[in-house]
Amino acid sequence: MNDAFYIQRCIDLALKGKGNVAPNPMVGAVIVYKDTIIGEGFHERYGEAHAEVNAVNSVENKSVLPESTIYVSLEPCAHFGKTPPCSDLIVHHRFKRVVVGCIDTFSEVSGKGIQRIKNAGIEVTTGVLEQECRELNSRFFTFHEQKRPYVILKWAQTPDGFLDKKRTGDKVGINWITQPETKRLVHQWRAEEAAILIGKQTAINDNPSLTVREATGENPVRVLLDSKLEVPENAAIFSKNATTLVLNMQRSDKQGCVEWIQMEEITPQTILSVLFQRNLQSVIIEGGKKVLESFITTNLWDEARVLIGIENFGEGLTAPEFPQHRLKQETEVGKDRLIVIRK
Repeated sequence: MNDAFYIQRCIDLALKGKGNVAPNPMVGAVIVYKDTIIGEGFHERYGEAHAEVNAVNSVENKSVLPESTIYVSLEPCAHFGKTPPCSDLIVHHRFKRVVVGCIDTFSEVSGKGIQRIKNAGIEVTTGVLEQECRELNSRFFTFHEQKRPYVILKWAQTPDGFLDKKRTGDKVGINWITQPETKRLVHQWRAEEAAILIGKQTAINDNPSLTVREATGENPVRVLLDSKLEVPENAAIFSKNATTLVLNMQRSDKQGCVEWIQMEEITPQTILSVLFQRNLQSVIIEGGKKVLESFITTNLWDEARVLIGIENFGEGLTAPEFPQHRLKQETEVGKDRLIVIRK
């Protein structure tokens, strides 16, 4: 087997930690002796052992480690965090060779782990399936390189291009576009991200709770944009099920799981700055239209997930539009369709 085969195995292992390791990256490790895998591991949960530690611990006969190669999807860490540096572990066991998928651009690592291993006289190969390894941790890299969360825009629209029916009077409640089974997928998406954000009008019209109810995982931090504090106090977004940050221009205080953050202006740039300061590596933006379009026009987004139902509205609130040159991938979700748009 070649190096790419084993790094792909590292990626597959790393994905098992999805939703459980943030704000750490997902990492997988494979140990090979005489063309045979003798140990595997991945980072299973934040604060617990890293992939390299779990891989070494899985090896029954550690006396062969000096004649073995360890494959890791991300550069071994070089600093003390919740756990000791993995680069020290590799040096301690005197591995014959280390193969790394991609460099960790986090300032505490950023080549230091590889240099420490090289200084010990161990052969190091880097850049194997580099793009795939970076894609695995796109949230982590975006957060540390661009100093902002990874931004996912998400909405549902009808085949004729509407987000919502025409609202009259004080009618509230969700005008469902997609099928009930699609809701489970959306809730799973929520469980995989650090935060979820909506604007004031969506909170008033739809009264969503923005929690994970039909999937397994943790509730994301809820972020509400409400400059004049117009959302009623009994709105579902203020429930005790999850933390809620209210970005506004009138007050700063905290009561229970709700925190009001006063800002001089509320723009995509200032919003992402607040989330970055809170160490929230990713955010799903679920609307409304003005909020979604503000992130599109300022180009502060990384991915869009557009769900298309089967029934037309004929009239109502039109959906946002993207430039035509974006990369698109379309799949079926039951009777609905999912279009994923990436930069």
